[in-house]
Amino acid sequence: MQVVQDYMQGLHGAGLYPDKFICHQKHGNIIELEEAETGIRRTVLTFCTNDVLGLVQSEAVRQAAIDSIYQYGTSNSSCSVLSGRIDLHRQLEQEISAFKHLPHTHLFLNAWMAMQALMDGFCHLAMPVQGFQNTRETLIMTDVLNHGCIISAVVNADNRSGKVFSYSPDVRVKPYRHCDMNDLARKLRRYAKAGDRIMVVSDAVFSMDGDIVPLPEMLDVMEEYPGSVIVMDEAHASGALGPQGGGVYDHFGIHPQEVIDRGMVPLIMTTFSKFAASAGAAISSHVPELIDLLDVSPTSIGTISLPPPVTAAALESIRQVRQHPELVQRLQANTRYLRSRFIEHEFEAIGETNVVPVLLPSEMDPKSFSKHLMEEYGIWVSPIWFIAKPRLRITANALHTKEDMDRLVKAMVETREYLYPAKTASLTA
Repeated sequence: MQVVQDYMQGLHGAGLYPDKFICHQKHGNIIELEEAETGIRRTVLTFCTNDVLGLVQSEAVRQAAIDSIYQYGTSNSSCSVLSGRIDLHRQLEQEISAFKHLPHTHLFLNAWMAMQALMDGFCHLAMPVQGFQNTRETLIMTDVLNHGCIISAVVNADNRSGKVFSYSPDVRVKPYRHCDMNDLARKLRRYAKAGDRIMVVSDAVFSMDGDIVPLPEMLDVMEEYPGSVIVMDEAHASGALGPQGGGVYDHFGIHPQEVIDRGMVPLIMTTFSKFAASAGAAISSHVPELIDLLDVSPTSIGTISLPPPVTAAALESIRQVRQHPELVQRLQANTRYLRSRFIEHEFEAIGETNVVPVLLPSEMDPKSFSKHLMEEYGIWVSPIWFIAKPRLRITANALHTKEDMDRLVKAMVETREYLYPAKTASLTA
């Protein structure tokens, strides 16, 4: 443990350890917040929640969760293979399938487990079957800026338990440049071999850059490889992109059936922690056998199924989104407004979604910037300081008013002037 203790001492000493906060009450975007280290409490306006449609405190969603507890209790206490499922699981899977236009869906506790189950199941299958042998290798293409749940799953794709038990063939994982479909095509020409099972996996919206995968161009590339699997992680796309909030396919006006008709296999991962006011994840497909495979994967068999209140909250949230597209339209209008205000005041806001990363010059410390915003203006934003380009990660949601967003921009301008007067002078020169 000495190594761990020495490392953490260095991490704290270098100012790299994140500040910790405890939330006591939430009313929309107004939060009563406690600094864990000092005990100081503040009431703050948040711009760092992923509750993009404001459904976490929806009366209908809260009541659905409460009702489920009275009917089923607080937990299922086992995995579905051993103890069965509750009807809410089936209803949620059906609702997601209708929302994503793929008829078969399987639930998971979180996105990390969903991705690991997919990689284990697809690459290595679930368990040995007498007389069956898989001899085809798998080539996985992954965007270099994919979310950690994807990176973790694909990095482990060649050495997980499935391979130990099934003795399946090799898995090769190759990264391609961020959203660069020309590089994806080059890498495929270089690495794809005859007989390979090919999968490309990407965030739909990238969580730190706020940009969108160029799905139409990706499909054009992958069409050259019949039977290839296209995996979209729609964690930040569901409820946020497209006229109906359906995600990246809705955004580009593409129906998953069109992808199937072109000879490819679309898979969509939906997560519930952003738009659906809950927790958990799901993978949807038009191939029922894949869903059965995920059901018997070690990741599914070895863990508890989604608890009733979590399932009920996600189910009611998705129903609310499908019934009230105006929530999505309000979110998208707020996104456009906030981004325009940042540009007006010469902040470098990258991306194009409600995830609004504001890049800061190297001399600006994101932690100091966000600390000043909280202490002097009662505004909470997330500083990101441990990656190559320091930034403030700001998220707009459907509950923000123009007054809220104007307050944020004004506070950021004044913070820049106060902490970095030389930089402010150069911007106004």
